[in-house]
Amino acid sequence: MKLVERLLRECKSVIKAKGGYFEELCQGISNRLTLLGTVDDHYNNLVRMYSNCTVVLENLELTYIQDYHDLSFLKSIQEVGGYVLIAVNKAAIIPLENLRLIRGHSLYDNKYALAVMSNYEKNHSSVTLNYTRGLRQLMLRGLTDILKGGVKIAHNPLLCNVETIQWWDMVNKAGNPRMDFKLESYGRYCGKCDPGCYNGSCWTPGPENCQTFTKLKCAEQCSGRCRGPKPSDCCNEHCAAGCTGPRPTECLACRDFQDDGTCKDACPPTMIYNPNTHQLASNPNAKYTFGATCVKTCPHNYVVTDHGACVRTCGGNTHEVEENGVRRCKKCDGICPKVCNGLGMGPLTAVLSINASNIDSFKNCTKINGDVSIIGTSLNGDRYTSTPKMDPAKLDYFRTVKEISGFLLIQAWPKHLDSLSAFENLEIIRGRTKQFGQVSFAALNVAHLKYLGLRSLREISDGNIVVKNNPHLCYSNGGHWNGLFRLDKQFARVDNNANISTCAQLNSTCDDMCTKEGCWGPGPTMCLTCLYYARRGRCVGACHVLDGTPREYVLNNMCLECDQECMVKNGTGSCFGSGPDKCVECAHVKDGPHCVYRCPRGVLGDVDRPIWKYADKNRECQLCHENCTDG
Repeated sequence: MKLVERLLRECKSVIKAKGGYFEELCQGISNRLTLLGTVDDHYNNLVRMYSNCTVVLENLELTYIQDYHDLSFLKSIQEVGGYVLIAVNKAAIIPLENLRLIRGHSLYDNKYALAVMSNYEKNHSSVTLNYTRGLRQLMLRGLTDILKGGVKIAHNPLLCNVETIQWWDMVNKAGNPRMDFKLESYGRYCGKCDPGCYNGSCWTPGPENCQTFTKLKCAEQCSGRCRGPKPSDCCNEHCAAGCTGPRPTECLACRDFQDDGTCKDACPPTMIYNPNTHQLASNPNAKYTFGATCVKTCPHNYVVTDHGACVRTCGGNTHEVEENGVRRCKKCDGICPKVCNGLGMGPLTAVLSINASNIDSFKNCTKINGDVSIIGTSLNGDRYTSTPKMDPAKLDYFRTVKEISGFLLIQAWPKHLDSLSAFENLEIIRGRTKQFGQVSFAALNVAHLKYLGLRSLREISDGNIVVKNNPHLCYSNGGHWNGLFRLDKQFARVDNNANISTCAQLNSTCDDMCTKEGCWGPGPTMCLTCLYYARRGRCVGACHVLDGTPREYVLNNMCLECDQECMVKNGTGSCFGSGPDKCVECAHVKDGPHCVYRCPRGVLGDVDRPIWKYADKNRECQLCHENCTDG
């Protein structure tokens, strides 16, 4: 149970929002009908999870509760972000009288925002009294809104008055919610609703337990909830669950987000339009979304997305970084970083080579902590260790690798491959561990190897190079190895490969677009440096400055693309630098110094007002009159 208790402590994330609408939040759980230990252990976990909790961010699951358990800790709960599950309980009353709103961000069985099931104990020793304990009162008198999902109430033979509830006043009918009711006809005694209850609907006897209506009784002028039948009783459009007045500060709960007690459709954005620079700029009043609350800072164990949300993990094509003390999800430059154990590390500590049993662990790796050795048994298998042959196509897993902390050893290679192209994106070999304590890169005794193809390699931090006994290997005798070294003591031993004259006869020499520094193989993509210009890893004779597509400008002998908002002009340059403010002429319209596809339309400005602009006859954006609301 210690493990369960630790997990619950981690799940319970209590946040006090300064000046905010809610006092305390807890994470909630998704155990469904799982019993955590004994029924008393399970109950104690519920107490630790939900005590003093006002808002449950995920699901509220109340299961296996006995009739002797004290449930007063549930009275503080006002809102649930996911679903509410009340199941397999023997308690007569579940006191959730202050629960106002179920958002339904996640649904039980993908259908139900509220599920009340199998809350009874059957007495098998009695002929006349089949049920002795179970749920008798569903105390949800404060519940007035279910934003998404349906309701399931089944197998609760002692439950009273639930058949009087008008559920369509709560659920969102437009979402076509699933409504399932199996109300037993077991002969139990139920008290009647108070005569003053509208439509005879109540949760249990007593005038204080009448169902509260916030939709079916509203005037037709109301677009959402209301507090009475008059047009003046309409709630603000941002309210959920009802209200005490017409303003967004008078909502019982917020439909979307609450910001310091005010309900809004969105939190203050992280970026706003700056009319002086004509660009988006950081908003000093920005807030992040945490559940349905706007917060100035995310909890310490959460990360911030580009959209300004507090999340537990980063989504696809983003990775977690720290910037100015804030953990953020940043878009990956290409493949997201993934660090993997190489030979000599972790589960591969005593493993001698890459083989069929471990090659799959290198899929999508960008950095390998440890070594990479490909030898004869890597490809052919090892009958002594019962290791099968490796599929040579899986060597392509190494195409994502940019860094190896140890050494790279190649003593065998598939016969249909004439280069080490699987490592074409490798940039750094650190050499923190070395073969025989000296060598950080070696290519030995590969008869069919014609070129190395390590076109991205820029650094070998420590250790020596050995490239020998590869009879058909060309492009390897250049002096470029020294440019990769970081220490004076490093050296390269390149022996007994293809003869230079033989390589020349086979035209296995560097491309004309390469400088004399050399190359890694044939073609203009293998040059160490370009004789003229470089475009996305390829050496070229000229850039597309005056013609060709896409149009480019030149910086440090590199051909770089003009912004897509620059107009393509024949016979003259289209841009003079990077970005939409470096265009010679705009393809569409101009907003300040920047070329844009269209003028700003309703973009939030620095005074919390939308900015509207139009294009004049010169295709330059001008501000609309301040009284204009739609451009």
